[in-house]
Amino acid sequence: MAALLRPGGADAFEGIEPWRTLPQTLRGTQHVPLRTSEADQPPADTLKALYPALAACWKVPEGLGRFERAEITARLSLRRDGSVIGTPQITFAKTPGDTRARDILVRATLDAIARCTPVKVTPALGGAIAGRPLALRFIYDGPRGQGI
Repeated sequence: MAALLRPGGADAFEGIEPWRTLPQTLRGTQHVPLRTSEADQPPADTLKALYPALAACWKVPEGLGRFERAEITARLSLRRDGSVIGTPQITFAKTPGDTRARDILVRATLDAIARCTPVKVTPALGGAIAGRPLALRFIYDGPRGQGI
């Protein structure tokens, strides 16, 4: 604590608001591709309904269909109207195979988010999630036993 004190004993943070914590990341996991169409869904009114609405546009990209399992996590923030703030960031990607497979998975995920946004949300959910970080994990379980 001595390093935080100015000469003469005054607190270095005197008059400054107390430290605020970063907003907690809202997390969800979706197995993709989904079997329902995004167009069939009413506006999401809960987080449980939001994650499938964001994942509804994910399609198995050419070149990834042969893999047994792939996982990827995208971090993004939405506005009240369901549109994306900035560019979603990929925070985790796991594919069996080479970097080409990872690149295919990343592109498929970013394209899916772009196709599904602005996502339909109710005004109440839009107000609750606006600007908060969301982490959406996509899990693709491909054909089993066919190898790479």
